[in-house]
Amino acid sequence: MAATRLSSTPLPGIGVRYDLTTHDQWRLSVVAHRDGERTFSTYRTDDPDDCALSVRLTAEEAAALVDALLPEHHAPNLLSPADLGLVAERIELSGTSHWNGRLLGETRLRTTTGASIVAVLRRAEAIPSPTPDFRLAGGDTLIVIGTREGVEAAAGTLGRE
Repeated sequence: MAATRLSSTPLPGIGVRYDLTTHDQWRLSVVAHRDGERTFSTYRTDDPDDCALSVRLTAEEAAALVDALLPEHHAPNLLSPADLGLVAERIELSGTSHWNGRLLGETRLRTTTGASIVAVLRRAEAIPSPTPDFRLAGGDTLIVIGTREGVEAAAGTLGRE
């Protein structure tokens, strides 16, 4: 059986699009919007450019769908950011970012936006709880958590060139 193929594409100002091709060659797409909503779409197998179905989901509806697909993912002792009124988002740092090669502490993200970088994904490595002396690099995916407004402000700051 072939490995699952999942790809992600940043959509500046919108969010991230995730594309999955199933074992039966169905193309599924989820656009994770910055406002927490999701757009779930499927494409015809005989014409991959022809969208067969597209459904916009609120953040709550998307969470309910995840619970239906993976009910065992939710352990009673784990908190979801949504349970706390927070959002978590992946933000990719571009190679042309002002922050490429600079220290995390120089961004002053927590002070200016209230959002925190809780992990950095770099190549095949996950770096949890990066310290202020952590050096950012283009291509890093930053896991940012905070209020919706704080995460959006952090995305704006990190997108600065």
